[in-house]
Amino acid sequence: MELHRKDKIALVVASLAALTIYFTARRRRKQRSVRSSCYLRDDQKPQYAFKRVLADNSYSAFKHLKLDMNTDNDVNSHPYESEILSLLENSSSEFDFISSERNDFTLSDTYVWVETASQLEELVDVLNKEMVFAVDTEQHSLRSFLGFTALVQISTDKEDYLVDTIALHDSMSLLRPVFANSHICKVFHGADNDILWLQRDFHIYVVNLFDTAKACEVLSKPQKSLAYLLETYCGVATNKMLQREDWRLRPLSEDMVRYARTDAHYLLHIANCLLSELKQVNENSSTDGKFNFLLEASRRSNMICLQLYTKETEGSPGESAASSICYRHLNSQLNSFKTQFQDHVRRLCAWRDLMARVHDESLRYVLSDQAIIALATQMSKNTRELYATIAQADLNVDLSPSLLLPGPSPVVCSHLDDLHCLLRDKSGDLDNIFLGILQNCIGSNGSCPLSIFNYALLVKYNLKMMTISKKNDRRNAKKMSKKASRELFVQKFSCKSPVYHNCRIYANDGRLLCYCDRRKLEWYLRRELAELVDDDPPAIKILFEPKGRPEDEGNDFYIQSKKNICVGCGEGNHYLRYRIIPSCYRIHFPEHLKSHRSHDIVLLCVDCHEVAHAAAEKHKRNLAAEFGIPLFVRRVVDTKEAFDLVESSDSATNFQEEGVSPLELRTAAMALLRHGPRMPPKRQEELMHVVMRYYGRREISEEDLEKALLVGMSPHERRRLQKKKGIALKHSGQHIFPDAEHQNGACSIDSSTVTNSSIDADADADVNNHMNSDNGTVPETCLPCGEVKVSDNGSAITAQPKFNSKLSLLGHGPHGKQVVDHLLAEYGEDGIRQFCQRWRQVFVAAIQPRFLPAGWDVNHSGRRDFGEFSVYNSIKKLSPTIE
Repeated sequence: MELHRKDKIALVVASLAALTIYFTARRRRKQRSVRSSCYLRDDQKPQYAFKRVLADNSYSAFKHLKLDMNTDNDVNSHPYESEILSLLENSSSEFDFISSERNDFTLSDTYVWVETASQLEELVDVLNKEMVFAVDTEQHSLRSFLGFTALVQISTDKEDYLVDTIALHDSMSLLRPVFANSHICKVFHGADNDILWLQRDFHIYVVNLFDTAKACEVLSKPQKSLAYLLETYCGVATNKMLQREDWRLRPLSEDMVRYARTDAHYLLHIANCLLSELKQVNENSSTDGKFNFLLEASRRSNMICLQLYTKETEGSPGESAASSICYRHLNSQLNSFKTQFQDHVRRLCAWRDLMARVHDESLRYVLSDQAIIALATQMSKNTRELYATIAQADLNVDLSPSLLLPGPSPVVCSHLDDLHCLLRDKSGDLDNIFLGILQNCIGSNGSCPLSIFNYALLVKYNLKMMTISKKNDRRNAKKMSKKASRELFVQKFSCKSPVYHNCRIYANDGRLLCYCDRRKLEWYLRRELAELVDDDPPAIKILFEPKGRPEDEGNDFYIQSKKNICVGCGEGNHYLRYRIIPSCYRIHFPEHLKSHRSHDIVLLCVDCHEVAHAAAEKHKRNLAAEFGIPLFVRRVVDTKEAFDLVESSDSATNFQEEGVSPLELRTAAMALLRHGPRMPPKRQEELMHVVMRYYGRREISEEDLEKALLVGMSPHERRRLQKKKGIALKHSGQHIFPDAEHQNGACSIDSSTVTNSSIDADADADVNNHMNSDNGTVPETCLPCGEVKVSDNGSAITAQPKFNSKLSLLGHGPHGKQVVDHLLAEYGEDGIRQFCQRWRQVFVAAIQPRFLPAGWDVNHSGRRDFGEFSVYNSIKKLSPTIE
């Protein structure tokens, strides 16, 4: 009986425990479902009312307007390119921005707010009757992934219009014909971004543009900001902090309305003032009509119209942001910490990028860089610590007071569990992780609402994942290896800081001479040769009279500001300098054709750099065939042995057959020095035979191998070799090459130019047989001796050796020197200029650059006159020094 009662009690206790566990689990599931509910279901954003968007948040490229659907034009070609090019070729010097005489340009209290399609049609009718109108736009970017145009301000000579582009987003195409009308001039200030935003949001393309900022550049104004122009010409001060306000708000505050109207209202008056100054400068100019300031301002303005909007693309989500954060934060960290930190940063940046696309939010709104660094540095044990870490880091984020968030963003709060699991998960398959997160967000039964911004993201991401899953492991491994190599290349070789500082140098008469970097400005200031006239960006005015003006020499390229982006595709996250004219040729140009020449040095991203380099190598091979000058020195022989061979032979046949490729020689010598005793006898014999051919087939010693290792190398190449691990030269304390009097250097032979009667001197590179025997130093370079010719009777004739400390036989240096010497001898400096133009054509054909600086030209002359005291003045070089 007692046992039966105990069983009943145990059963009751077990039942109560089971019920407790059930209700607890149910309550937790309910709490989790509430916590994971997306904030967007209660916070509908204005852009969600758009019925159609041209640029969604997917990874697909942006498609530009196609005027003729029956043509096969590239989707990235400009639909109005022919009209813009026509304006550039046939620019008119007749402008009139004010249709009537007006003395009062003050801002009135009346304006037209356009928010319906019928009102927009009325505005189109008004603008079609105008010859010119002013335009400005206001952008919102914080609560949108790509950003969108929230307001367009249009001002005519009689009225101001504020177009509500949020309410009229799907009807803005009504304005497209007006903006594309080449007979109506559109006045902007700093139109670079406005042009791209109008294309991105509405397929509106501007044709016939006058940019007041470009007019300021041509007039060499000390500043070109709109605030400066408003204060100078209109006596109006504006609060630029209003630019950072939330322009989605409706209705706009009085201050925001006034700010928006001010930007466009005074533009016509400012443009008219600048127009008068341009005409006056033309009349007073000393260029004899060679440089028309007004036409130049118009040309620079319309060049902006050719820009095309492109989406920023990455190899994987958040890749560029992760690379940037790691580079800024890992300069002095331990390797073990670096690996863990980089993995966390990569995961966080990828998650942030995906969440920003799904919720149509900016990256900085979702999760700040400071928060990513904090999360990657200290591992949070639970979601509470994760929340606290982000909240503390976000206190340092700089936002406008109206947009400042008290803690983690709603995106983070809605997906805090996903973020915590992402950091705790140690698996490396991020694609599957993010595919699962994406499905949970906007898949079937997802927590986030589908929208026109993220629907394509889900479809195309699924296709991407399906494609990846079908590849075998070998291809995946090869792809990952290539990607890792690319990342390493970008990290190691890309520019670590901006190349162009866009500092300005003005002449003492106030005209702009050039743009330069900060170091050059500091050089002038330290020597008290100039005075500072502006701080941001820095500008100086020189206190002496320069030799000339860039526009006087037709070099207006040098008075253009330049962007730190790839000139090919516009990539701004990484770039390298690229020399359009290879150094192997340019180094041998006359000084006045190569010194201080930035025209042919551009910025390219890694991908464009690879394409340009491949095209350049192909053109080098074409030049080698055209001029009959091999790209590489084909064979070298020891000079002393070569002379002995020629003197003991009845013809040059034996001399022609001797020798070995410089690269083959040093490879053989390297292998014998490192692994000689351990090599199979047959392979060792083959390599010894290669080296013996250089030394005239005599027996060689270990010292000979060490000398052969350095044959054909420049001083820089020799220093790099000797610093490598495993290269310890036993005879490095001795003379690596014999004394000059023994003539025991390296002589190059080009078998394509040797005949029985002569060895063509053009195929022989210079030799360095100059060695300071007093102090026992190694010669500056191991190039071949001077010209070696064989006379009709077979005797050897040795010309005087020529010294060249920079030339290397292992690259294209000798080829470049012979090509340049040939061009100078046959065609003079005009031949060099045409040679440069050919290289620029090769570059343009390969890259098809869309972001070249204004003024860059294939036919750039490169001509420059140097001042009396310049070190590049040829007259100064020829004149004797007076002590």
